[in-house]
Amino acid sequence: MARITCSWCRYLTSTPSTPVTVTLSLKCVIIVVILLVLYTIALIMFLELRHSNIYHTPSIHKHQKLDSIYPSLVSAASSYGSFQQNAGDDHGSSSTQRYHYGIVIDCGSSGSRVYVYQWPTHSGNPNELLYITQLRETSGEPVVKKITPGLSTFASNPSAASKYLHPLLSYAAKNIPEVKHSETLLYILATAGMRVLPASAQASILEELQTSIPKYFKFVVAKNNFEVITGKQEGVYGWIAVNYILNKFAHGIEDHPLVVVDVSSQTGSVTPHIRRRTVGVIDMGGGSMQIAFEVTKSVKFDFTKEDLAKDLMAEFNLGCRSFDLDHNYQLYVSTFLGFGANSARRRYEEMLLNDGTNSSQGFDKLSPVPDPCLPLGLLYTSATNTQQKTFFIGLGDYALCRRNLFPLLNVTVPCQKKPCSMNGIYQSDINFHNSEFYGFSEFWYSMEDVYRIGGHYNADIFDKISIKHCSTRWAKLEEWFLKKLYPKSDILRLKLQCFKAAWMSLVLHDGLKFPRTYRHFYSTQKIDGKDVQWTLGALIHRTRYLPLREIEQMSPHQKGHASNWNFNHSYHFYYEYLIVLCFLIVAMAVIFYLRQLRHLRSLSSMPLSPQPPPSSLHDSSLSSTPIALSAGFGGSTTLNRVSSSSYFMLDESSPSGGKSLSKGDSTGGIYFKSSDYS
Repeated sequence: MARITCSWCRYLTSTPSTPVTVTLSLKCVIIVVILLVLYTIALIMFLELRHSNIYHTPSIHKHQKLDSIYPSLVSAASSYGSFQQNAGDDHGSSSTQRYHYGIVIDCGSSGSRVYVYQWPTHSGNPNELLYITQLRETSGEPVVKKITPGLSTFASNPSAASKYLHPLLSYAAKNIPEVKHSETLLYILATAGMRVLPASAQASILEELQTSIPKYFKFVVAKNNFEVITGKQEGVYGWIAVNYILNKFAHGIEDHPLVVVDVSSQTGSVTPHIRRRTVGVIDMGGGSMQIAFEVTKSVKFDFTKEDLAKDLMAEFNLGCRSFDLDHNYQLYVSTFLGFGANSARRRYEEMLLNDGTNSSQGFDKLSPVPDPCLPLGLLYTSATNTQQKTFFIGLGDYALCRRNLFPLLNVTVPCQKKPCSMNGIYQSDINFHNSEFYGFSEFWYSMEDVYRIGGHYNADIFDKISIKHCSTRWAKLEEWFLKKLYPKSDILRLKLQCFKAAWMSLVLHDGLKFPRTYRHFYSTQKIDGKDVQWTLGALIHRTRYLPLREIEQMSPHQKGHASNWNFNHSYHFYYEYLIVLCFLIVAMAVIFYLRQLRHLRSLSSMPLSPQPPPSSLHDSSLSSTPIALSAGFGGSTTLNRVSSSSYFMLDESSPSGGKSLSKGDSTGGIYFKSSDYS
């Protein structure tokens, strides 16, 4: 075996006087090549994942045609598509050509608000959602305007309804480029106030709006665009808005918790599917409370006995293609009328008055009703439904307050389908080990306005602060209020904070059955600095077909590119694990190589007795005379001579692997311990 010196390896081992054989040289080359290949693979996959982190979309069930489902959207899409030639041009006719607009008017019980949204031209990629954002004025404030009273007040005079909304429409028109008016979608969606009107009154108001508004404004108007939406629809829209802002509808899975969901395919079969975990939403207003969350496991219902429970489920597709499983969602949505903070307070006061032993108690300042849900010593005046003043005196007992409020949850009402939450209403199972919920309105106010702990919710901390607040004398709380120590609270909020805090906690834990140890509930008013309105979700859901226009206009080459994107995307989930595996292999290879270098250094540093001069090795007497080494190996060691052209010495501790090199000439010999081979 010819001796070959690896000068590069000699430099690494810091033993310039020790040549290294071709075996070690090949190991070096192989390890370096493996490291480079694995690192290159990991880098390519990492860059591809980064590049593919984009938004995506929404679907038409049963392959329905766009024309038959949404007539207004067809005309809008025609105008929407007429600007495609200028979509990517930043010159000429200005950048307004690249944006499209939508208007949503929320007609609530106390007033109406207009919201204006915008989005750039869609790319044509079926896996992308429209990138809808709220339009802002030059000052940076969102384009929003409110008027009072509510639309429902025109039930007796429907002809005045369009005039009532005129200021909102004019305000929106002023903020949208005039050239875009003819393609701007207009939605007028009424909620609680209109729901309580008779169907005939609702129809009269909506018909008036359909007839009169097109006379003064060029917006896209269709019959389906003006309607009274159900509480279930409102809950779905709110859920969509929250998860859209949180980017939960995107395909990329990096930096997001994942969940396995059962989704229905075109054939009706249930298929497990991995995607980003969405968040649940709980909104407690003044009159009602609503909860909405995704149901990840399929639920079967008895259609004859459990129809009411089934009505609480909503299944929809946000994609523009019906076979897009990534955008098929099944939600549980339930609204609890009378469970809002203000309605609950009225029910509670009525309960206290009815439970009083003295029929006259509470109707005189001198004999107020004891109320553990008010701050200690507060004399609180209230007006019942009869408008008669009633008086309550605060006891400041938070624990007793929660016990007194418990009957208002109605958890003992018979349940049609188990499990149930409140009022005998079915509630789908919640996976508290892999879920996240956001609380809005009263959940935020009860945690932030007085306590200043809005955000991440901790039951123990919340109750501890509530106990201290409730037991504080009202005179002291009022003094602090006058000193501006509660800048986010008004005087009424301060008086009712003890009650509302107890009600919020009771509903969450005893009503909805959230464990007290649950650590993934957050109260919020804004997400990423943006106000969350269900109107955004309504627009996202109702414009989900618009990307079809861009897909139809794509060239065959572009469609092929989109198809390839879909194919490659299915592997992104595994890429993340392959990247980790590559880096682990690289790390193990580096550790192995460093161990080899360390071993070589230890061998090269061993003190050996001076070797006989090369000439002496040719003496014939050596053929029968063993050579003895000094105690460098712990004593005398006998070596036998074997014919070879170079010299190697095996380490005693590892006779099959270690190689210690000694100087010799071409006619020398290799020496092995005779004890190892005898």
